[in-house]
Amino acid sequence: MADDQPDDPSAREAGPPPPAVADSPPEGRLRVNRSLSIPLRELQWRATTPGGPGGQHANRTSSRVEVRFDVERSPTLGPRQRAVLRERLGPVVRSTAGEARSQARNREVAQERLAQRLAAALRPARPRRPTQPSAGARERRLQEKHQRGQLKRQRRVGDDEA
Repeated sequence: MADDQPDDPSAREAGPPPPAVADSPPEGRLRVNRSLSIPLRELQWRATTPGGPGGQHANRTSSRVEVRFDVERSPTLGPRQRAVLRERLGPVVRSTAGEARSQARNREVAQERLAQRLAAALRPARPRRPTQPSAGARERRLQEKHQRGQLKRQRRVGDDEA
């Protein structure tokens, strides 16, 4: 047995609780990315009956969920985030889920989809770098054009003699 471990098993179990996982959002918040975590009270929920076939369960259960996030009225967003989201997604962002039979599962799915849409919209667009053919590619292209031109001239000369 190592010197730094106590002999009493109950002493090993008692101690500070394990640290919280850094990536998990605080309770009651929607984690969008590292810099944005939205309180769930800013989200608006609506449950409806799902469309399509499904029989009595689908006709009577409000399991389809829609979640709305009002970009304009959110106090959590900074001015840059608000401007980017308004430009790319509009003043109100919606996400729906109705695949699962459970409203609770559909709420989770809709919430995840909303977070993904917001994160994708906030991700900066990669700048386009104009491409240019390399010097070797330009040289090969010119040689091939030259060869095609010679071939056409030879055909023309052959047609004139015949």
